[in-house]
Amino acid sequence: MVKENFIYVGIDLHKETHTAVMIDCYNQKLGEITFPNRPAAFPKLVTKVKKCNTDGKEVVYGLENAYGYGRALAVWLIDKGYLVKDVNTAISHRQAKHRGAMYRKSDSDDAKAIALATLNMLDKLPDACPNDAYWSLGQLVHRRDNIMKQRTRLVNQLHEQLCIAYPSYKQFFNDISRPTALYFWEHYPSRKYLKGKSVEDLRAELVPVSHNKCSTKTCEKILDAVASDKVKNNAYQDARDMVTLSIVSDLQHYDSQLAEVDKMLEQMYKMLGCTLTTIPGVNVITAVKILAEIGDFSNFESPDKILAYAGCSPSTYQSGKLTNCYAHMEKRGSRYLRYALYNATKYVCHWNPVFAEYLAKKRAEGKHYNVALSHATKKLVRLIYALQKSGKAYLVAA
Repeated sequence: MVKENFIYVGIDLHKETHTAVMIDCYNQKLGEITFPNRPAAFPKLVTKVKKCNTDGKEVVYGLENAYGYGRALAVWLIDKGYLVKDVNTAISHRQAKHRGAMYRKSDSDDAKAIALATLNMLDKLPDACPNDAYWSLGQLVHRRDNIMKQRTRLVNQLHEQLCIAYPSYKQFFNDISRPTALYFWEHYPSRKYLKGKSVEDLRAELVPVSHNKCSTKTCEKILDAVASDKVKNNAYQDARDMVTLSIVSDLQHYDSQLAEVDKMLEQMYKMLGCTLTTIPGVNVITAVKILAEIGDFSNFESPDKILAYAGCSPSTYQSGKLTNCYAHMEKRGSRYLRYALYNATKYVCHWNPVFAEYLAKKRAEGKHYNVALSHATKKLVRLIYALQKSGKAYLVAA
């Protein structure tokens, strides 16, 4: 591409409005416009660009977040046949810093930095390709993460209430937020509701809820623990019981939401035709978290590009004869992808003999566990990339 043949439009994207700055190949500002983030207002941008483009040059648009607030605009511009580039935030930020004292934190200056990044890296920037499937998958994954955070918060609150009502409550169930446990707390928020309840009565009540997993021994343990606690009737226990019932109700609601989200995630995973779950240690949830963050694999030329995007590449410091021999990980990319890849690697190294042997080899070389794990992560990314490109399933070594 000949840079002199283009007009560069950098767009600073926001929830309600976008700001666009137009420059030529000599970094001369040609115009600026702020317009609402609504498809009905997008033609105003094109009209403004045409007025600035007096020589009739081709226009290239640079968007810093083509998959977030700028998704609607990116889709609209691509449908109209315009060239749209996805500008990494780190790149535009670096361009802004190079302006030194001339840079001010404003929508206009940010948009110009994006335009300048588009100009300087025209041949290297990837085309913006908003994909509805991966975008929707990402929305579901983030919704699941939010549900899990809320659920953890509620479980902690439940612990706080139960340690007063039932000092020995940890002996009742291995997990206080499982369906059987929630049923028990819902019907017996404190010991007074167990008055006169026999082992047989309690078992008859819990067996259907636990799918025949609640034994007589478990019910005996519950009633014996309650009796041995010798807790006196606490003042205002009714108020705390109401709090417990409210927490349990919220947990049941989030569990229902979680089941629906997981069902939809599994459906979408099958629709995408991926084979990542054939890797021992990778389940559907782990796979969709990775896919949602990476998106379309055709946007990456190699596994190394994905590692760089995740911030898993080693940093480099070189000045004259000085070269940093102890390069640390950059950690500049998507922290969500980096977290998903590391978690996946831990499970894969546990369940996959090939990866377990590789991790042990790196540890035997004297590498710290986290360093050895990062090497295994790189190996996993190369495997994931190969599977996605080929569409083949992972074959477990005999």
